[in-house]
Amino acid sequence: MKSRLLIAGAALAALAVPFATAQLGAQVAEVVAKARIGAWGFDATGQDKSVKPGDDFFRFVSGAWYDKAEIPADRPSLGTFYDLRETTQDQVKSLITAAPATSKVGAFYASFMDEKRLEAVGLAPLKRDVAAVNAIQTKAQFARYMGATNGRFGSSVIDMGVGADTANPEINVLYLGQGGIGLPEREYYFADQFKKQREAYKAYIVRTMKMLGNADPEKAADIIMGFEAEIAYKSWKIADRRQIEKVNNPMSSAELASYAPGLDWAQYFAGAKVPAQKRLIVGENTAVKAIAQIYAQTPLSTLKLWQTFHVADQAAPYLNKAMVDNRFEYTKTLSGVAVNRERWKRGVDLVGGQLGELVGQEYVAKFFPPSSKAKMEVLVANLKVAMASRIKSNSWMSDTTKAAALEKLSKMEVMVGYPDKWRSYAGLNIVAGDLYGNVQRAGQFNAAYNMADLGKKVDRKKWGMNPQTVNAYNGGLENKIVFPAGILQAPFFDPNADDAVNYGAIGGVIGHEIIHGFDDQGRKIDATGAVRDWWTAEDAKRFEEQAKIFGAQYAAFEVVPGAFINPDLTMGENIADLGGISIALDAYRTALGGKDAPVLDGMSGEQRVLLAWAQVWRAKARETSLRNQVATDPHSPAQYRAFAPLRNVDTWYAAFNVQPGDKLYIAPDKRARLW
Repeated sequence: MKSRLLIAGAALAALAVPFATAQLGAQVAEVVAKARIGAWGFDATGQDKSVKPGDDFFRFVSGAWYDKAEIPADRPSLGTFYDLRETTQDQVKSLITAAPATSKVGAFYASFMDEKRLEAVGLAPLKRDVAAVNAIQTKAQFARYMGATNGRFGSSVIDMGVGADTANPEINVLYLGQGGIGLPEREYYFADQFKKQREAYKAYIVRTMKMLGNADPEKAADIIMGFEAEIAYKSWKIADRRQIEKVNNPMSSAELASYAPGLDWAQYFAGAKVPAQKRLIVGENTAVKAIAQIYAQTPLSTLKLWQTFHVADQAAPYLNKAMVDNRFEYTKTLSGVAVNRERWKRGVDLVGGQLGELVGQEYVAKFFPPSSKAKMEVLVANLKVAMASRIKSNSWMSDTTKAAALEKLSKMEVMVGYPDKWRSYAGLNIVAGDLYGNVQRAGQFNAAYNMADLGKKVDRKKWGMNPQTVNAYNGGLENKIVFPAGILQAPFFDPNADDAVNYGAIGGVIGHEIIHGFDDQGRKIDATGAVRDWWTAEDAKRFEEQAKIFGAQYAAFEVVPGAFINPDLTMGENIADLGGISIALDAYRTALGGKDAPVLDGMSGEQRVLLAWAQVWRAKARETSLRNQVATDPHSPAQYRAFAPLRNVDTWYAAFNVQPGDKLYIAPDKRARLW
């Protein structure tokens, strides 16, 4: 069941069954009341005012909170995002549990919560899938099986998805890339710091194969780990996979078969129900070629052991308690948590994810008023004006590149709250009491929904996130930015909070997503969404020089012993943070309309913008979780996002009287000047 999703599929008219109840009005009021933070949107009780802002801005804003915060036993971290996701999860739970038992939502959730039935069913559905793997007689059949795993339990050495063409972003094409490993990233197979995780993974494989009746589970685990390590060794590092020019490798199906022999591509595509393609995009091309060769040299018996384990691994959360606990015994080593999340939380996440817009349509009706959407649209407009002004006044960019940048900004579409069109789930069959089947059918339904876009015109109105998601994204090749309703709540956005807080929090997030269109990778995409170099050589050189200065600042941060932030991996997000808070400050000044900002609790408007920004990144995480993030996540850990970009923002120095000698001080001529 591959998770690679390049772009969401076309939207259809929804045929949702209403499932919310009338008493939700009171629940909405209660949630909104609980969301209030401080007198004007900032939690001053969380500050440590004994710390100078210029020495440790994170502690100045959140030190008292950090010292008191206790990470729940079932979580790898907590903080602002965690709190809001908990709030949103409660909101979604109120909708899902109110759904009629005959509805898709109600039946799906009930099938997950019926533990008694799951114990009675045992491993029977899994064993049917394992039997299908065991029945494979040839590598051609195995290739076909891998092609068919998009949406169902099982894995493939090659991942597949659909997205806008890099050369003609009006049309959707097929994307292929490296796959085949079970640990989070290639480094987990080799680095000393992840030895404990490797050992836990192998032990998990042994237990799983034993539960499936394998005669020699230890040997099976060695074979599976050895196969994955071979693939990992040839796989690209995560930082290299960020580089658009490296992963943009177009070819036809025939050219792919010639370039990467060893895998029966015709059978692989047949399993995925994909016809021969005149143009597809191969991401990590040298890795794909090497993996195809590894596949050719690997015995079918090894491939079947590997596939059997991954079918069981992906199915485990939807089986009996023994399988759930067996998997958690491994995953807790990755995250550092002590106990599994409550079952209802896992069920809400499952249903809210697989039936995303069906739940989302009800979510926005109950929890996202039109007034919030209207105010957000004003914020967005002001942020775009601020970005345009920054482009025009940019000292290192030529007029030619400025004109192209302004064109891209003008064509950048902003979507707030929820999509204009809701998709239909009419063809999805949810069966009461059949959790295993429901998960498979929903996965295949959603995969088919996305794959149906192949060869068709890109529908830029379609969303790649559900409305209840606490996040936001830049659509890249679609040149759009999306802000789901889930994140448009306090402390990110509160229509009754101080404007400075809203600009520092959600304004910074809006700015962050806008800047992604102009970060180290976004700048390689033009106004139409095509991958094209629209910069002059001199401008590109100046940009890269500033980015190098900026990256060196982050490279000095040792998050946990021996694990430093990798600027090659995090550069895009770091640039987006710097530009985001910069244009948020500009937009706030514009919103004042020439008037002086009010002073609240002795804090100026600009101080409140910056405090709100840092409050958004309030977080505390376990060491294991931080090691995982540094190795796998293009975002810097939240604690650093609170202050690291501000060291290059002149306004921060003036607002908090940061002076030479302060630990975070950077001389003006040494600050990175990007956006």
